Amino acid sequence: AYNIHVNGVLHCRVRYSQLLGLHEQLRKEYGANVVPAFPPKKIFTLTPAEVEQRREQLEKYMQAVRQDPTLGGSETFNSFLRKAQQETQQIPTEEVVLEVLLSNGQKVKVTILTSDQTEDVLEAVASKLDLPDDLVGYFSLFLVRDTKDGAFSFVRKLQEFELPYVSVTSLHNPEFRIILRKSYWDLAYDDDVMEHRVGLNLLYAQTVSDIEHGWILVNKEQHRQLKSLQEKVSKKEFIRLAQTLKYYGYLKFDPCVTDFPEKGCHVVVSAGNNELNFQVRLPNEQIKEGSFKVTRMRCWRVTSSVPMSNGPSGSSPGKSEVKLELAFEYLMSKDRLQWVTITSPQAIMLSICLQSMVDELMVKKSGGSIRKMFRRRVNGALRRSDSQQAVKSPPLLDSPDASREPMAKLSSKLTSVSLRGISHSSSANDVGANDFHGNYAFEGIGDEDL
Repeated sequence: AYNIHVNGVLHCRVRYSQLLGLHEQLRKEYGANVVPAFPPKKIFTLTPAEVEQRREQLEKYMQAVRQDPTLGGSETFNSFLRKAQQETQQIPTEEVVLEVLLSNGQKVKVTILTSDQTEDVLEAVASKLDLPDDLVGYFSLFLVRDTKDGAFSFVRKLQEFELPYVSVTSLHNPEFRIILRKSYWDLAYDDDVMEHRVGLNLLYAQTVSDIEHGWILVNKEQHRQLKSLQEKVSKKEFIRLAQTLKYYGYLKFDPCVTDFPEKGCHVVVSAGNNELNFQVRLPNEQIKEGSFKVTRMRCWRVTSSVPMSNGPSGSSPGKSEVKLELAFEYLMSKDRLQWVTITSPQAIMLSICLQSMVDELMVKKSGGSIRKMFRRRVNGALRRSDSQQAVKSPPLLDSPDASREPMAKLSSKLTSVSLRGISHSSSANDVGANDFHGNYAFEGIGDEDL
């Protein structure tokens, strides 16, 4: 059997025969020429070396499947992972009450099935809040972890291959919770959300929370103005003023380490406004700030090393020793590309942010509407039926140019997935996911930019 880790946490446990069954189903649906080759069966008992070889082959197979835009986004693949997650955690399908947090600390309790996928839960929360269908896609569910200062740390955006109830309860730690937040970057979309009372309230609550946590920078005069607008309950005006403040609309990440401008620098990274903002503490204790535009990142990748555990395979699921790195190749000047690496447990969340920024830029570039894009996704999803059969919604973004190879949206799939053998031990580290995220929004630099 093999443990599949996602973001360093055990997602599910599968056997070779189950993966073979998935492979055969994918071949049946998409054809042998589309599906990658599967590690062959062996007649005799495998030696330890062969067991490790098979594990590596299976890991490469799973990476190849989820990198393919068709296979990785298929309901067959996603439902396989959801079912395996539920079976591994031994949580039966039954009706439960799930608490989802809003930014103001309010708890929304929704009655769902343990087998409900992320989109089902999001729609249940939206329904409970009376959020209109055409605004549902502007929001997402995030797995967060409470921090000592009363704020929270982002673990990841919940994906379509997981069951939110199972994901949060299997961590066996009350510090992990699910929160509803907006999931777009362009401030122009705030106008769409503010058209409706519930959307306005959600956006207002998130803005107030981000200011209170210090994620949005406010000086004394701005603070006085905001306080006055709060007292008047002028929510739209409050948001309009907040939009002019530094780091509005950014996600702030936990302190971590970078190799830029030199190795071992401590950094606080924020994602927003189509960039990664760095606040770097240099070895001489000097603080420097700079930004890396997503349009100048040629590509990026997430790598992980997952140590083997000799203890119980499911022990301490919330305490991950996995080392995650996000590295991006950046156009520093007209003809100089340089790799910049961030070592952080939140590397996958950072990667998801980069990918969603690229998606938005490409929609804008093609003259598309993000509102229509979200509507299509919501209308393409079948609400929970008696049979509990899920229907896969269309992709959020089609390849912008049919003549180019479709972009593998790795970050929205199993970025940094690792398979670990349960019944044997091997080397201490396992480096996987050396795959690159191509960036269609990449732009060269003209002389006028230098």
